[in-house]
Amino acid sequence: VQLQASGGGLVQAGDSLRLSCAVSGRTFSAMAWFRQAPGKEREFVAAISRNLGRTEYAGSAKGRFTISRDNAKNMVYLQMNSLNPGDTAVYYCAVRGNGFYGQVPRVGESYNYWGQGTQVTVSS
Repeated sequence: VQLQASGGGLVQAGDSLRLSCAVSGRTFSAMAWFRQAPGKEREFVAAISRNLGRTEYAGSAKGRFTISRDNAKNMVYLQMNSLNPGDTAVYYCAVRGNGFYGQVPRVGESYNYWGQGTQVTVSS
């Protein structure tokens, strides 16, 4: 299984970015985005179930970020609007194996496969 995240970059506060994650090798039940800022623990950002399209968001992401998926292309996206310096981090996509219909866990341990991460830097 391979996950390839892309779309990160350097932007100014208030700007938008769209992250993409291409998944190859198998199907999955849920996809998620996590992030890790320097010196901080990895934290959950958003997740979506492959079936039903159920979503979960961290409080910091709710209202600004939107997670979506394209099942036919095995892609997951994270649209990030109104970015602020607190969003600066390496963003990782992750997927969970089959067998958990409609579930969207918020904990990293629930996800089996991880991408390499893409850097998002927001300047003030």
